[in-house]
Order: sequence, then C-alpha cells, then structure tokens
Amino acid sequence: MDTFSKRKYYVLAIFFGIGIIYLVKLFSLQVISSKYKESATNNVLREIIQYPARGLIYDRNGELMVINKPAYDLLVTPRELEHFDTIAFCNLAEISKEELIAGIKKAKDYSTYKPSTLVKQIPPESFAFLQEKLYKFKGFHVQLRTLREYTHPAAAHVLGYVSEVNESDITKDEYYKSGDYIGASGIEKTYEKQLRGIKGIEKQLVDVHNRIQGSYNEGAEDIPAQIGTDLVTTLDAALQHYAEALFVNKKGSVVAIEPSTGEVLALVSAPTYDPGLLVGRVRGTNYNILLEDETKPLFNRALQAKYPPGSTFKIINSLIGLQTGAINTYTRFTCNGKGSTPIRCTHSHGGSANVVEGIRESCNPFMWNAFRSVINLERKPADGFKKWREYVESFGIGTIVSSDFAHALPGDLPTIEMYNKWYGEGHWNALTVRSLAIGQGELGITPLQMANVGAIVANRGYYYPPHLVREVKGDTVSSMFKVKKYTKIDPENFEPIIEGMRELIANKLTAVAGVPGVEMCGKTGTVQNNGADHSVFTAFAPIISPKIAIFVYVENSGWGASYAAPMASLMVEKYLNDTIATSRKPIEKRMLEANMINPGQ
Repeated sequence: MDTFSKRKYYVLAIFFGIGIIYLVKLFSLQVISSKYKESATNNVLREIIQYPARGLIYDRNGELMVINKPAYDLLVTPRELEHFDTIAFCNLAEISKEELIAGIKKAKDYSTYKPSTLVKQIPPESFAFLQEKLYKFKGFHVQLRTLREYTHPAAAHVLGYVSEVNESDITKDEYYKSGDYIGASGIEKTYEKQLRGIKGIEKQLVDVHNRIQGSYNEGAEDIPAQIGTDLVTTLDAALQHYAEALFVNKKGSVVAIEPSTGEVLALVSAPTYDPGLLVGRVRGTNYNILLEDETKPLFNRALQAKYPPGSTFKIINSLIGLQTGAINTYTRFTCNGKGSTPIRCTHSHGGSANVVEGIRESCNPFMWNAFRSVINLERKPADGFKKWREYVESFGIGTIVSSDFAHALPGDLPTIEMYNKWYGEGHWNALTVRSLAIGQGELGITPLQMANVGAIVANRGYYYPPHLVREVKGDTVSSMFKVKKYTKIDPENFEPIIEGMRELIANKLTAVAGVPGVEMCGKTGTVQNNGADHSVFTAFAPIISPKIAIFVYVENSGWGASYAAPMASLMVEKYLNDTIATSRKPIEKRMLEANMINPGQ
C-alpha cells in the first residue's frame, strides 16, 4: 500500500471519528440532557403569582372584625396590544386617557413581553362590567387580589392598615416584590408575617404572542397559595364600639386593660376614622385628606401622645414615698400656712391630710411634701431624684412597655443629665422640679402606660405586658406576655392608695362615676394647659379580683370629674354589667352628645 492510500484512510478515520463525536453529542443533548428541553419549555411557560388572602381578625368573643373581599388588578402586556378604542377602554377601566398612556409607557419600559399592572384594586362591582367587555381589548387581562373589609367602622388605630411596599420593604424581605402589599400600622404591621400567608405559583402555557392557552401539565406543578393565619385579638368589640361612641366630637384617648392578663379590652384614639377609608383605589386620596385634617385622626394618641398625667400621677408619687419610708400611713402634712406652698391645695378638706386623704382629696401640699421628702432622703438632691426615677421607671414609664404595639413611644421621663444641662450641676433640687409632684412639668406619659399603671395598682404591684393578640391560630402568642413584671413597690404599700381611690368614688364621685353594684377605685386629674384644662381619670374595678383597669384622657374639657370620670365609669359599667342602668342614662346622654371640638355646634 502506497503512502497516498495510507493518508486516505487516515483522513477517513479522522472524519469518521469527528462524525461519531457529533452523533454522541447530539444524542446527549436531545435525548439524555434536559437542559435545552427545559429552555424550550420555558419559552412557552408563564408563572403567574397567586396571592394569598390575609388572615382574618376576630375579637376576644369570636366576633369577626376584619375579613377579605375580592379585588382585581388590570394588567397589560405591551407586545400583545392591538389598535383599540382608547375612549371606550378608559370608560371601562375608569381611568383617564393620560393615565392609560402613562401606564402603557411604563409597562413598555419594564418589558414588552411581561405583564405590568395598569389599574390596581378594582372592586368586584366594577370588575363585573369590565369582565364582560375585556375580550375586545387584546393585551389586557386581570389578576385576582384581595382587599381588607371591616365588619364595623371601628378600631382603626388598633387594627391598622395595609399599603403597597416600598423599596425599603423589598430590600429587607425577599418575600416582597414591587406591587405587593404589607401591613403598615397596628396589628396588620405587628403580625404581618402571620397574616400575609404564602404566595403560590400557577404555571400556564402561552403561545408565541404570550397569550394564555391553558394550564401546564394539568396543574401538576402548580403551588397553591396558603392563606394567612387568623388572629384572635384581646379586644372586646362591643366595648370598643361604645368607647368610640363616647369619644365622638372629642379629642383624647382611652385604654382599658384586663389586669389579670394584660389583655387590652379597648383602645381608642380620638378623633378616629373609618378603617375602610384606607382600602382600595381611594386609599391615596383619603389618606391625604386624613393627613391634612387639623384634628389629626391618623395620630395615635393612645400610643404616641406624651400627655402630662396630672393628679393621676399622685398615685405613683405616694407609693414611692411609702416604699422609701419618706412617709408612712400616719404622716400628715398641713394645707395651711407655709405648708400650703409652693403648690397650693385646690380643695377644702380640714387643713391637713395623710396618704389616704391625700389621694381622696388630691391634696397638692401633701404630694409636694411627700415628693420633697423622697428627694431629700439622699444627701444630694440629684441622688434622691435618681432613686425616685428608678421607682417610676419600674411602672413602665419612660420605656416601651410592650412589643405588641407598632409605633408606640416611651414617653418623657426627665433625667439628671437633662436638669444638669438646664440648671447646672448642683444648682437644682426638689423645689426646682416640684411640678413632678403633681404630674406636671417635664412628664409626658402615654395613655397606654397610664392604663398599665392602673392595672399595676389593681394587681398590687405587678403587671403583664399589655398586648392586643391573645391567639394566633395554629401558633402561640409570645410567652413574654405571660411573664409577670414587678414594680419596686411592696404589695402592702398599695392598700392605703387603693383605700383613698375607693373613698373618692364612694364618698365624692358617686353621682357622676358610681357604677351600680360595683365597688370601683378611681383617681381624677385636671391637667393645666394653655387653653382649657384636660380632664383625666384612672380607675379599676371591682376592688377584689379586678376585671378592668382604665385610663381616660379628654383634651380641653375641664376638671377630671367633668368628662373623664363619667366616661370611664360608663365603660366600666358597660363591660361589667353589659348595660347602663336607667338612673345613669342622663349621664350617658350628656357624654355621648358632648362636643368638645366645636362646642357651639
């Protein structure tokens, strides 16, 4: 065999080998490997997100407070669009021509192949008509969503609202994508992860024009959405509704707590608003209206208003005096002569007072002298103030009293550093900060914190962190809400304070705050203000095995006994007796009809 023949066979062998390699590779790609098959499949598949319904919200008695209703997003896929009657479409979708043009442009900038939301949260009544005509407009389709709906226009500040996510939300949690919704306040925010559920995915076949042809693989690979977890709140819906009725045309707040559990029975910030206003396509417009309202209905006074507590704070000052030994149950301070200064007594009660009488009569000179005695226990006033402050802080004042309230504030409890900055170190004493003795001055305490103080007194020295949710269906509520928190006051020191509170209701306020068949303990407060004084009242009932502790703050309404006390007593009566006695109907009528925002109307 010559050289030429050998070369021919070598060349043939090389080509044959290359052919074998190609055949093996093609076999691997087309038969064995699924990579390209998957790629081809993906070219005809679209994954449609299935949004879960949020969990329902109930009151403590099983009454539904928040449910869901269907809503629909109108989506556009730019590449599928054909010429259409824009005026007819705008009328159908209830949008302007400018909104349509801007929406389509935004969708094209995002993707010509993928759908983008054009109109959000179309209610069922509008969708029914839209659905009948939508087939005429190629490139548009709808996607089911859900909106919140409220069984009563109440508890807006407690329940909170849902809003569209922002970039910060998306960055913090990969669960969210642009266009998703998230709890923005209240329970909706605090329990967002339980309420939101888990998204699902539906795989659908589409043609080359991105038009849906049907379900892929008969839905075998679909992942159903998991609806959110239902919550049972601590609220008593009937009491909440009643409290909001009492606060119509008034500014202020009321918080009611069950002392034995820390469960919040009612929480009102007034003026309030209908939570349904912040749902659906009208949410943005309504939010701006509420935001610009001079009465500040969006401001949660129960959690964020830093009110001077006035004479209701005398409870804490008296307890500190007893605990430190600065005073005892036999200690008396005069209301006449030098003893009546620098804070005069506003009540005539015999010229002197002990601790029980000091609480019952709200005696300013007694409280000032008790406060001064506490501060002067230490050689340096600043050291005595530091000890006083530690006792106050043990009541949850100046701190976030519970983690169950979105946006709650710690309030203002003055510090040594603050007074040193104002007056200079060593240049201030009890006299300088004497307003603290009667709950004024630099104190700023939220109604939630003061209601918790009422629960502490009812429990004789301890509290459970106040909370709004008693049950997460299929899960557990944080165990921290079941742990007692003790103040620095011994139980026996509460008894004279409680007696003074009992005598106030039984001997002085029976006509306006006495609840038939219930022995209630209370303390009034009148908070000085640039305008009309604020009316304040704290109470608990019954005296044995208390079931409710309450704090009421009515702005610009005068003495504590004028509005806050009767309103609190009506709530206690409603909760404990389930009805208002006939003899008390005139008081109820006066409270319901009082207008403290526009008194002349």
